[in-house]
Amino acid sequence: MRNSLRVYDTIMSFLFKSAVRLHDIRILSTFAWAVVGLLLSHTVSLNRWCQHRPGPAQAESKVRQLTRWLHNPKIDVQACFQPLIQSTLQAWEGAQLVLALDTSQLWGRFVIVRVSLIYRGRALALVWQVLENASASVAFETYAPLLKTVATWLPAGVPVLFLADRAFGVNRLWRLLRDLDWRFRVRLKLSGQVYRADHSRTKVGRLMPARGEVRFVHKIWLTAKRFGPLYLALGHVQTPQGYEQWAIVSDEPPSLQTFDDYGLRFDIEENFLDDKSSGFQLESSLIRAAEALTRLGLILATATLYLVSTGVSVVTLGLRRLVDSHWQRGLSYFKLGWRWLDYALTHAQGLLRFPWLDPAPDPAPVSASKKQDARPRVIVYALTLQT
Repeated sequence: MRNSLRVYDTIMSFLFKSAVRLHDIRILSTFAWAVVGLLLSHTVSLNRWCQHRPGPAQAESKVRQLTRWLHNPKIDVQACFQPLIQSTLQAWEGAQLVLALDTSQLWGRFVIVRVSLIYRGRALALVWQVLENASASVAFETYAPLLKTVATWLPAGVPVLFLADRAFGVNRLWRLLRDLDWRFRVRLKLSGQVYRADHSRTKVGRLMPARGEVRFVHKIWLTAKRFGPLYLALGHVQTPQGYEQWAIVSDEPPSLQTFDDYGLRFDIEENFLDDKSSGFQLESSLIRAAEALTRLGLILATATLYLVSTGVSVVTLGLRRLVDSHWQRGLSYFKLGWRWLDYALTHAQGLLRFPWLDPAPDPAPVSASKKQDARPRVIVYALTLQT
C-alpha cells in the first residue's frame, strides 16, 4: 500500500495547492482516494478502487463509501472543480484559449454535455453535465449555463476561440457568443438557410463548391432575425471517415485557417476516448444515475488534468525518453503522464504535485501516430471568393 499512500499524498497536495475545498475533510479525502483508485486501477470499477485504499475496513464498506460520495447531492461539482481550473489557467493571461462544446452518449441512455479546453492534441474537460437522454442533441437551455460558467472562470481579458458542431447552431447561441465577446467557428447544417447582402435567402448547401474548391462568402446573416454580418467558409474536407462537406460560420473574415481552426474540435473526441475505451473504461461503469455520473466526471476530469499536467512536466524537464520509446514524441500528454506515474512508483522518481499546463506552443508535437496524421485536411486546388 506504500504506492497508494504516496499517490494519495500527491493528489491531496494537487488539490490543496489549487485551493480545492469541500465542506467536510472526509468528503475531500474520499474524493482524493477515488482519484487514486482510478489512476492506479486504470478503470472506473469501484471494486478495483477500494483495493488501493488501505485500512481495516472490509471491501464492501469501502465501496459503499464511494457509492455514497457519488450520490451525495451536497457535492457541487462545478464549485469543486473551479479552483483547479482557475489555478491551472492563471498563467494564461494574454494567451488564446480554444474551447469546444460537444456531447457523447453512454449506453444509448445518457448524454454527456461538455465544454473542454483544446490543448496540445487533446481536450481537458472544464464543465459538464450528464443527462438521461437517448439523443445526443441537447437544448440551448442545457448548454448555455455551462458556457456562462466557464466564462466566469477564465482570466480577465483572455481571448477565446469557441468551436461547436452543427447541432448547436441556433440563434440564441450567436447572441450569447457576442455577449461573451468570444470569437467562434461553428459548423452549419447544409439544410440551414442564410441571408445575403441583397436580402435574398438561400440554403447553405447551395453555396457548397465542387470538390477540390473552397468558397468564402462574406457578409451573410443567420436566421430570420438577421444575426450578422458574419462570414462563411465552405469546402470538402477529408476526415478519417472520408470526405465531408463543411460549412463553417465565423465572426472573422475566412481563410484556409478557418478550416484548421474548426478541425481542432476533433480533439475533444480524443478526450471522450480517454474517458472510455482508450483510458478509464467509463462504459464499463455500473452507475446508472445522471447526477452520480456527473460526479464521476469530476473524478475523471481531475485525474485527466493530473495526468496531462504530469505529461507536460515530463516533456519540459527532458524526461520523455524514460517512458516513451519513440525517437520523437509518440504518446499523448495523457498517456505520457500515466506512464510516468507507473514509472515513478517503481523507480523512486518524483511526482508532480500541482497543475501545470504551459500556454506556450507544443514543443514536441506527436509525430509517430497514424491517427494524428489522419486529422482533417482541406484538399484545395482552386479558390472561389464571394463578396
